[in-house]
Amino acid sequence: MEGTTAETTSGNEGQDFSGNYIENFQNKGVEEFFAGKYVSWEKKGHAFIIHGQHASLEITIIDQDILKFRHGNDGYFEDDFSYAIDPNYEPPLTEYKFEELKASFVIKTAILRCYVSKESLSVKITNLDGTVIHQDEKGYHWQEHKYHGGTINICTKVLHKGEKFYGLGDKTGKLNLIGTKRQLWGTDCYGYGNDTDPVYKNIPFYLGQHSQVGYGIFMDNTFRSYFDFGKERDSVSSFWAQGGEMRYYFIYGPKLLDVTRKYTQLTGKPQLPPKWALGYHQSKWSYYPESVVRKLAEEFRSRKIPCDVIHLDIDYMDGFRCFTWDKKKFPKPHKMIADLKQDGFKTIVIIDPGIKIDKGYKVYEQGRKGDHFCKRMDGALLKASVWPGPCHFPDFTKKRTRKWWGTLYEGLVNDGVDGVWNDMNEPATFEDGTFPNDVRFDYDGHPCSHRKAHNVYGSLMAQATCEGQQRYLDNKRAFTITRSAYAGVQRYASVWTGDNSASWEQLKLANIQCQRLSASGVSFAGSDVGGFIGSPNGELFTRWIQMAVFHPFFRTHSSGDHGDKEPWKFDQQYVDIVRTFIEMRYRILPYIYTVFWQYSTTGLPMLRSLHMEAHIDPETFYREEEFLLGEHLLICPISEEKATSRLMYLPKGVWYNYWTDQLEEGQREIKVDAPLNQIPLFVRAGSIIPEQPVMQYVGEFVIEELTLNFYKPYIDTTSEIYEDRGDGMEHKDGQYLHKTYVSQQTDDLKWKVKQSCEGQYATEYSNYLGKFHGLDGMPSSILVDGQELILEAESVGQVIQVKLPKNFNEILIN
Repeated sequence: MEGTTAETTSGNEGQDFSGNYIENFQNKGVEEFFAGKYVSWEKKGHAFIIHGQHASLEITIIDQDILKFRHGNDGYFEDDFSYAIDPNYEPPLTEYKFEELKASFVIKTAILRCYVSKESLSVKITNLDGTVIHQDEKGYHWQEHKYHGGTINICTKVLHKGEKFYGLGDKTGKLNLIGTKRQLWGTDCYGYGNDTDPVYKNIPFYLGQHSQVGYGIFMDNTFRSYFDFGKERDSVSSFWAQGGEMRYYFIYGPKLLDVTRKYTQLTGKPQLPPKWALGYHQSKWSYYPESVVRKLAEEFRSRKIPCDVIHLDIDYMDGFRCFTWDKKKFPKPHKMIADLKQDGFKTIVIIDPGIKIDKGYKVYEQGRKGDHFCKRMDGALLKASVWPGPCHFPDFTKKRTRKWWGTLYEGLVNDGVDGVWNDMNEPATFEDGTFPNDVRFDYDGHPCSHRKAHNVYGSLMAQATCEGQQRYLDNKRAFTITRSAYAGVQRYASVWTGDNSASWEQLKLANIQCQRLSASGVSFAGSDVGGFIGSPNGELFTRWIQMAVFHPFFRTHSSGDHGDKEPWKFDQQYVDIVRTFIEMRYRILPYIYTVFWQYSTTGLPMLRSLHMEAHIDPETFYREEEFLLGEHLLICPISEEKATSRLMYLPKGVWYNYWTDQLEEGQREIKVDAPLNQIPLFVRAGSIIPEQPVMQYVGEFVIEELTLNFYKPYIDTTSEIYEDRGDGMEHKDGQYLHKTYVSQQTDDLKWKVKQSCEGQYATEYSNYLGKFHGLDGMPSSILVDGQELILEAESVGQVIQVKLPKNFNEILIN
């Protein structure tokens, strides 16, 4: 047998069961195995199984640019079960060829070539021009650890010159992962720093790029896993897991943006959220009693600071018992929530997985009677402490337990609760950090221990929560937030980056984490604005708000014992600026809602790092702070104290400074003024950016006129606007309006905009206010479907504006 007992090893071979180097074990007790030489092959459906002497390799053609690899130790495969892959994903019909060569096999699609060596079953993937995109170094092998009783399944890959790596969810540190080693094991990491690892989420998907080509690797394995991007050996990248089958997907770009899009389609596109969920959220640990919550709402409205959502943390409960109310603090929750609704506020409550052990507590009694709680190896119920004290915990890997958990939301929904926030679901406990490894799970009919279920626990809780709310919401859309997650969580929930701190370093880190999550398929993400821990000064809070306006999930949250972080808790100069930027969030909400719709229909990420936008521009490879929201808005936060300007990079194209309308050529670094009341913000030339009137909450009043900002194009540019009722399911039956705009400069230097529409939704407004940016003075004519409107146009500063019929077909400006 190849590579027998490894008494002395180097590189990836010398790791113990926890993923650390095993110097303390003198590298003893580790056996390492390889697949060996080719023996035979067979075809099953769209898969080819190539058997080696000691292991088998299965390659499935998912699409012309997506291949799935499975390795079966000793020639046997596990059940091909996954929580990550969208059960509604339907692979397209793909043409391919399988050929046997002298020294290898080759699978050919219209885009890729995949070669499998007969000597070792190692894999090499190229594109059609022969560029090697992804190649095994040692390839797949596995280690048996006698002293730990476990198997580690490993893949080592050739690291190409100049290769960059991105993704892996909410990881801390630099955006480019090159030279680092990362671990996935969801952890309650209160007060984490820039070098903390692991953190909350477990998304084993990364993006790689070299030779101007991008690709992705998704290792669908829920065990504790590791990724090494050239830290141990600078010519090798590797990924491995402490159990389970080595199963991974190769996703070809060539653009990184396309890699994320295809990965998101594979693991599931999100549902549209209620539009109010994209407004501003205010949270704290904790707002209580009821009088404090009512006063909070009054302050927002009296100060004219927009807000849609108030969050209630664990102190709303009776002794931290989930699905209960503390009747002393909240004697009439239904009336309080109804009154808040009258003033435009939605209420979100926190729910943790720990169920207090308390005879007579209804949820506890149901959980015991229904056999819904996790058990230890010897059959005893798991007991561990969290906020209520000793608790039992649901086995969310059991389908009927997820269904039961969903029924528990009936009371909260009937009370008027609009959304649910799942916390402590890594799962976290006070004694040992998480459950003991011997805890047993159903895993939807594939029984396992906590070693396998830990990383997916949070996602399954979020699924049960989302589906439970939806059952009782009477045709409205569910809204769920989760702290811990596995790949595919975007189908059920939004996320935030956990218990951060009030510092400039953490502001920058929050930006990186949200970009990284978006690249990993989870766009509906945000951070605790201002930091959960500690007290920001007014400047830091203001700069954080300015950045978070452009993050999909926009929530201020704080630990009550570290100072208040309501927007009015700072000097008046900061309050006024913060109000203006929260108002800006509501003005551009039609654009943000449209970008979310694009994400939900295509899988394209909402936040896009510069390397996602311009993947062949080497200047973008190490840029961390600039990002795009959708295709047309480019943002660069201020992350240094007292800064009033900063350098930033503009990708290729022509860009308008949002504040001044000054034109800037891209593919260069520029210095941008950024006084305290501005954030560097640019608009792509040719874009159409919709704006609505400022409102205190979504749906406060009927919108009588939508503003369309037209930015003069230099190349043909397409924009979209999506509209529907905002909180219902009617859009699935055609009650939506999708508008497409093509903006172009004609051969005779005229500016032409064409609008096309589909869908049956009737908007409230009857006309647009068109604002035209980039014109050098008043044009000689503005023709709308042949009708001259120049006499009705007016100049407001550098902008020409005119009222437009909402159903126009073509605008021609001369």
